[in-house]
Amino acid sequence: MQKVSKIFKQIFNYKYIEYIFLSFVLILGLLLRLYKINNPIADWHSWRQADTSSVTRSYVDKGINLLFPRYHDISTTQTGKFNPEGYRFVEFPIYNVVHTLLTENFNFLTLEVWGRLLSVFFALVTTVFIYLLGKRFLGVWGGILASFFYVVLPYNIYFTRVILPEPMAVMFAVASLWAFITYIDSNKNWRLYFSGLLFALALLVKPYVIFYSVPMIYLLLNKFKIKEIFRNAKLIIPLLLFTDIVLVPLIAWRGWISNYPEGIPHFGWVFNGDDIRFKPSFWSWIFGERLSWLILGGWGLVPFSFGLMKRLKNSYFTHFFLLGMFFYVSVVATANVRHDYYQTLVIPAVSLILAQGCIILWESSQFNKLLSRGLLVFSIGLAINNGLIQIKEFYKINHPEIIIAGQSVDRLTPKNALVIAPYNGDSAFLYQTKRWGWPFVDRPIEELIENGADYYVSVNFDAQTNEFINKFETVQKKDQYLILSLQKRK
Repeated sequence: MQKVSKIFKQIFNYKYIEYIFLSFVLILGLLLRLYKINNPIADWHSWRQADTSSVTRSYVDKGINLLFPRYHDISTTQTGKFNPEGYRFVEFPIYNVVHTLLTENFNFLTLEVWGRLLSVFFALVTTVFIYLLGKRFLGVWGGILASFFYVVLPYNIYFTRVILPEPMAVMFAVASLWAFITYIDSNKNWRLYFSGLLFALALLVKPYVIFYSVPMIYLLLNKFKIKEIFRNAKLIIPLLLFTDIVLVPLIAWRGWISNYPEGIPHFGWVFNGDDIRFKPSFWSWIFGERLSWLILGGWGLVPFSFGLMKRLKNSYFTHFFLLGMFFYVSVVATANVRHDYYQTLVIPAVSLILAQGCIILWESSQFNKLLSRGLLVFSIGLAINNGLIQIKEFYKINHPEIIIAGQSVDRLTPKNALVIAPYNGDSAFLYQTKRWGWPFVDRPIEELIENGADYYVSVNFDAQTNEFINKFETVQKKDQYLILSLQKRK
């Protein structure tokens, strides 16, 4: 037994062992995210993925224009205004530009597969920076554990292989946080400016990452007193420049897009549109359904709770990081309750807290080591198992008929045709047609025809569809779908 123990000690004391483990973590992270990587955009949150991917498809078809991202939905559904140019002014389209370049230059994979792989790449880069953050505050094995949790939490596996801007935003934000820490440790201003550049990119992609500034403020005030900052020009001037670097691009972008309100989806609702903030249902959804069950699989609360109760290496960095995420879900309350993908931004902080809890349970002399370590291994295993059972449902294509109908529209109609593809306002069906148009009959059909609607396709033979069948000629009718020509009346 002593000989075995000696061998393990030699292995763990090997100079480069941490990089070997990190490599294993990265390879594991990649392999886990290749599951159903070629799924069509008809799985969980397909509507949001379709909107993101549609901007890329528009770039591929019409050329890249950073200032005028466009997508397939020209309806009033998302903005309340008719949007004939298909403007899509949400995130600054950095993700879509990279996605377009990959699709155009390496066409051995589809646009959708490249979009998913791009998110996977961003997640793996984020994994490295989480390792660096963990190593700085929790030690080498804390960094390895934090990176491990980031890649294996089933929730995060799914939401870092979707065609969404969140994985890119998280990558820039975590990298910015790491660069800011190197500035705190070295006092080298160029590191501060580099952090500001990364943070500016993160905000352009997803403004909600502004809450990553909470741990930055903690680190700054933990090293310098407020009076010292304001009285020392060598401190305050670089910090003001940092602030300008971070905020000016976002302000400029928001100012630019304000000229095109028809392309800006309603966003006021995300904060507290249904007045749910801090009500019992808010706590139940965010901390019960999402954090406790969907993300931590129930049993993950064991190491997570221990991670909250103690600081390591005389720093509360992980606690303030998590505090920033609490501010985030509290301010952006309604969106976090309604949509589970909004919690993607929280996972880096959660991973660090989990790693911290694991170290405490593994090393603590206050508990029976056999029992505490056994509990730790059991809780992690069950947490991952419970998470997988829930997340596997996200990969399912529950309505394959929209794909079949979309392929028929693409085959039977002109490329420049405008299509109505009603799907309860969900643009995933319209995306499958590869045509611009309406995901919802948002006004009288005659008015839509006046605005250029050429075809109507439906996978639901409801009252509306049956009404149109009696008015317009049928292009194709199958058990699963129906295509009508709106330009030809009966």
